[in-house]
Amino acid sequence: MKRLVLNPSAAHPITIVRTRGEVVVYVSDREVARTARALTLLEAKYLPVQYIPIEDVVATVLRPSATTSYCPYKGDAAYYSVDLGDGVVFEDLIWTYREPYPAVAAIAGRLAFYANRAHVIHT
Repeated sequence: MKRLVLNPSAAHPITIVRTRGEVVVYVSDREVARTARALTLLEAKYLPVQYIPIEDVVATVLRPSATTSYCPYKGDAAYYSVDLGDGVVFEDLIWTYREPYPAVAAIAGRLAFYANRAHVIHT
């Protein structure tokens, strides 16, 4: 099955910029990421999303998920759950585009947290 592939345009702009300052992510009051190397993805009328290098996320909390999704502007997304080791797992809290389309290649290998489920702070 051939997938629809769309490029950013004036009708659906996508911009990626280096985030100034630091981004810190908390899940259930526990710090799970801290970076000064985040990228902010601005897409159409959506809220900005912070993409964090995987190296700046606490590796021990990451659990690969079987969940996938598709975006015609970015490509195939894979997901991670966050396991804080206290018996509570936050399913599919993080997504990543391992091989994004060329227009958004800068986000390859970076992780994004659902801001309505994690506390993403930009300082």
